[in-house]
Amino acid sequence: MPKIKAILVDDEESARDVLENLLLRFCPNVELMAKCENIVSAVEAINLHQPEVVFLDIEMPNYSGFEIVKFFKQINFQIVFITAYDQYAIKAFDVSAIDYLLKPINIERLKAALVRVAQHYDVLEQTQRLALLSSTLEDKQIKNIVISDKGQQNIVAIDDIVAIEAQESYCTIHTVNKKFVASKNLRHFETVLKDLHQFFRVHKSWLVNKKNIRHYSKSDLTIHLSNGLVAKLSKYKKSEFEEVISA
Repeated sequence: MPKIKAILVDDEESARDVLENLLLRFCPNVELMAKCENIVSAVEAINLHQPEVVFLDIEMPNYSGFEIVKFFKQINFQIVFITAYDQYAIKAFDVSAIDYLLKPINIERLKAALVRVAQHYDVLEQTQRLALLSSTLEDKQIKNIVISDKGQQNIVAIDDIVAIEAQESYCTIHTVNKKFVASKNLRHFETVLKDLHQFFRVHKSWLVNKKNIRHYSKSDLTIHLSNGLVAKLSKYKKSEFEEVISA
């Protein structure tokens, strides 16, 4: 297996040592090129060593981990952010399809992140995802989400999503103009979008955008949506659904 050149950035020496030990013990294909305590020294190390991946702590003095994008015209390395807290940041990672690790670091998740690093990735797509991450964090509002379909990363406006339909371990994301098939289950999207009150789980197989509901049939428990799509309504969700749409 080819070596993956890595740099880790954390202002706490103990945290740097912990991650280094995990990489040495469990990730023999990783070649650690440098350990840095701030963004400025990390930029120098990145320019010198040209790593494939940078493990980057978020909460640091002077410059946060997110600000690394300000130092490069093009990010031609993958970033795995590391954080100890901030639930909103975690939500931003999820909608942007950006890798992150929670402290204390889970070994299996670390290995999974490195598997993704080893796979081919598109520099332009990563730049777009980082821009989406940055705007989501800055605005404190989710306006777009990255959906991976057939290896392509698609940035989709939240308001364009009509409904999300579960199909076993996959989901079809129905938008105003087209649809995408994502290898995520419906629970994933429900969790990512749960703070957006416009989405409602109407059935075990359906998550709908209330803004796109045109009418629903009480007799056959179906919901008719703006693009001609018809979603099922669970009888167990009927009363709650009626309260939601009448509010």
